Amino acid sequence: MAVEWAWLRPDGRSQRNSSDLHLSPGTGAHVFLLHGLTGSPSELAYVARRLHVDGGLQVWCPRLANHGEPIDVLAATTWRLLFENARTDFLTARDAARSAGVPLVVGGLSLGAVLALLLAAEFPRDVGGVICLAPTLFYDGWNVPWLQRLIPLVDYTPLKYFTFFREESPYGLKDEKLRERVGHAYKNASLRKSTDCGHYGYAHFPIRLFCESRHLIARCMRNLRHVTTPLLLVQAVQDDATSPRNSQHIYDNVSSSEKEMLLLRDSFHMVTADLERDRVAETMNRFCRRLACTEEISPIESIDGRECSR
Repeated sequence: MAVEWAWLRPDGRSQRNSSDLHLSPGTGAHVFLLHGLTGSPSELAYVARRLHVDGGLQVWCPRLANHGEPIDVLAATTWRLLFENARTDFLTARDAARSAGVPLVVGGLSLGAVLALLLAAEFPRDVGGVICLAPTLFYDGWNVPWLQRLIPLVDYTPLKYFTFFREESPYGLKDEKLRERVGHAYKNASLRKSTDCGHYGYAHFPIRLFCESRHLIARCMRNLRHVTTPLLLVQAVQDDATSPRNSQHIYDNVSSSEKEMLLLRDSFHMVTADLERDRVAETMNRFCRRLACTEEISPIESIDGRECSR
């Protein structure tokens, strides 16, 4: 990632694309999925549609707080706002699942997985299962810039208000065709001109938001022991942003008696859109069907055919 600098002042504009991804009705479990930081519901679209079409599940992927707004608005988003908005949406999903008399599965990609774990820790009786897709506790992937190590220091300086990381290839994607499409969308993006952020997410990552996410991650790590519901972890061995150490840490520290880990061999960070997205969707479907008690499933296996951790 390259570093860019700008002092952005709010100008009252709004370009918000507030559309969530909502696929209903469904006959099995309800699924509530959260996208990653600076991302959009579209990064979950493929697996969401597979859950709906193949599994008959009702799926809701809401947009995180201030995502789709101009980047100056996004940059000012606090960790509390991120969590409270996700919590409010979760309560809506919980009420819908209660009314339908079906289990509610919560999950997310990257920081969305962190939010899902926090919700599962707070509402253990309302969450039937948790799906963590490339969960992000430690930014220790092979493509993370060394400057990221300075974030804890930058959090206490004015630098965070006008410093941004610019997304660069591979954009969390091993799929070269999809990587090219994202690169083309980001090509002309600037800090003063966000390009289709409602669909592809942002081409820039505000350091201020990075600092805020650290507080969410710390809160999640403190509360892992309160997660007791069945858990599915999915991570790529070659994750460019967060290594499998993230999933292993969660696996080792939650209190869930049922937990599974799937390690992908041909993907990067964006496991819901990358080369093994079909396997990810299939695994999620099997996990949700089991929770809905519609069928018995065999143990989940890793990509290379070995049985996953349980």
